[in-house]
Order: sequence, then structure tokens, then C-alpha cells
Amino acid sequence: MSNQHDLFPELPRDESTVDPDEVRAELHEILRVAREARDVAPWDIRTHRFHAVVFPQMAKWLPADEAEQLCLQFEVELERLEKLLAA
Repeated sequence: MSNQHDLFPELPRDESTVDPDEVRAELHEILRVAREARDVAPWDIRTHRFHAVVFPQMAKWLPADEAEQLCLQFEVELERLEKLLAA
């Protein structure tokens, strides 16, 4: 039986292995890809849902104000991308 880390290796395994700079870079990259999508969604619905769940979880490894700001920005992009996915 596989565990979550087999399915999603980018998820942090435990607190001692989390590098906030790596988490920050990953979140900024996901946000960049979302923002750059104009006419076509950058990923399929499954990946969209994955990011909708995992992005806020990953953000918890950052300082609270930074995490909140990134999550708010990402929510705006998710709503916009949902329209592209529905088209």
C-alpha cells in the first residue's frame, strides 16, 4: 500500500525536513504558472483540485502573514482558472 508521500513526493515529510525557502519557491512557482495562464488553464481539473488543497497546506510552513497573503492571491487565481476549465 502506498502512502501520501509516494503519491505526492513534494509534500514535506516532517517538520525537521521542511525548508521554508523551498516551500516558498514552490508556492511562488505554482502562483506564477496560474497567473500566466490567459486563454487556457495551465493544468487539468485533477491538478487544479490538488493545488487547491495542497497550496494552503504547504503555506502553513511559512510565517502566518506571508502564508495568508499567498493563499489569498492563489484563491483569486483559482477562481479565474475555474472559468477557463469550464470553457
